[in-house]
Amino acid sequence: MKLKIAVLAGDGIGPEIMEQGVAVVNAVARKFGHGIEYREAICGADAIDKVGAPFPEETFRTCMESDAVLFAAVGDPKYDNDPTSKVRPEQGLLAMRKKLGLYANIRPIETFDCLVHKSPLKDEIVHGADFICIRELTGGMYFGPKKEGTDEAYDTNIYSRAEVERILRVGYKYALARKRHLTVVDKANVLASSRLWRNVAMEVMKEYPEVTTDFMFVDNASMRMIQEPRFFDVIVTENTFGDILTDEASCITGSMGLLPSASTGEHTPVFEPVHGSWPQGKGLNIANPIAQILSAAMMFEYFGLKEEGTVIRKAVQASLDAKVRTPEIQVEGGAHYGTREVGQWIADYIRSH
Repeated sequence: MKLKIAVLAGDGIGPEIMEQGVAVVNAVARKFGHGIEYREAICGADAIDKVGAPFPEETFRTCMESDAVLFAAVGDPKYDNDPTSKVRPEQGLLAMRKKLGLYANIRPIETFDCLVHKSPLKDEIVHGADFICIRELTGGMYFGPKKEGTDEAYDTNIYSRAEVERILRVGYKYALARKRHLTVVDKANVLASSRLWRNVAMEVMKEYPEVTTDFMFVDNASMRMIQEPRFFDVIVTENTFGDILTDEASCITGSMGLLPSASTGEHTPVFEPVHGSWPQGKGLNIANPIAQILSAAMMFEYFGLKEEGTVIRKAVQASLDAKVRTPEIQVEGGAHYGTREVGQWIADYIRSH
């Protein structure tokens, strides 16, 4: 297969982890005879500094002309610490989602047996947890009408029936391929937008009788996720709730540096780690590249190349078992491996196995 991949390294640790993600993609491509054409583009604070916009039109065109986007992270303290700034790196991320029509964010939460002790939760709680959060990505408060003033501000949480239906169908697609259990998370006891979600979900669920569908308020879901994560199989929820719940879910695995994601919809799909740009770690060769590498696995699987995705996952598991890990997940007294060393080890494993 020939693939055109847009590479958006972004800010902070983004270029470092992207380098390792691309190295792994190259190793897989050589192993299976795929042709990869990379197209680098700027975004985030890097793009603001260079052209004044966080998601320039040229970057958008590059994404639209590609088969997939490998994205790392955006964000910079000089914008975070300036509340008066009119242009922010994160606006580029929102613009990319909106302009590419990426309405479905898929975040798998899966534990590694050798790392359950790194979770702040008890081993017996997190062991065997394996579920997917599917977050609606282009609606809700993040994109609704806003007002920001010195005495009053608001963000409008707007959803349409069509938006709710299409994300639910994505959820049911995944549920049918897994344990056939789908949980709709909302706040229907308070919010009108959530009551629309629940009403639409109760209609759509009738089309999928083979899937067990249940409903949970977001506050209850946030507690249940910590108390009994193995209860969940597929979670579907709106933009704001999904943003919060998926970050909470990262505690289950023990490190956000292990979690990949995919954003899909109307145009070019985007594959990215769930963590941010972590500017404090920039240039120190300590950032965990595994989430970026597993995002590449999701990219191959998106195109039906399941064996390629499996090879990456096996290499990642082998690196963890061999204790080739970045500092935040390394065992006490274990050897030091940096971003480059972990990425190189995984790429070498793929080439030699």
